[in-house]
Amino acid sequence: MADHLTLVFGALADPTRRDIVARLAVGDATVGELAAPYDISVQAISKHLKVLEGAGLVTKTAAAQRRTVHLEAEVFDLMTKWIEKYQQQAEERYQRLDALLEQLDQDGNVIPQPQEKSS
Repeated sequence: MADHLTLVFGALADPTRRDIVARLAVGDATVGELAAPYDISVQAISKHLKVLEGAGLVTKTAAAQRRTVHLEAEVFDLMTKWIEKYQQQAEERYQRLDALLEQLDQDGNVIPQPQEKSS
């Protein structure tokens, strides 16, 4: 899983590739359609697509003369699970910090807690 995540995050490190992924989230497109808004060659877009394909983020299909690029959304499930794991750990740390801060006064001294009466 870690190696796959490395490929995915590495592929998404480039802003052009992130933009391509965002465009493909709207719908499939041809390489030419993906290249149209950029001031770079179709070959350069093809290289970006090769990186995205190597990470499992996109697939290419051939139908007649048209080669369509498709976003593989399942890869985002893997990324989401990884992020959620660390998000949960961070939230637990913040909750512990909040509990500690509630025990301090403005000067950072521990506020004495009232003793419970024993019966």
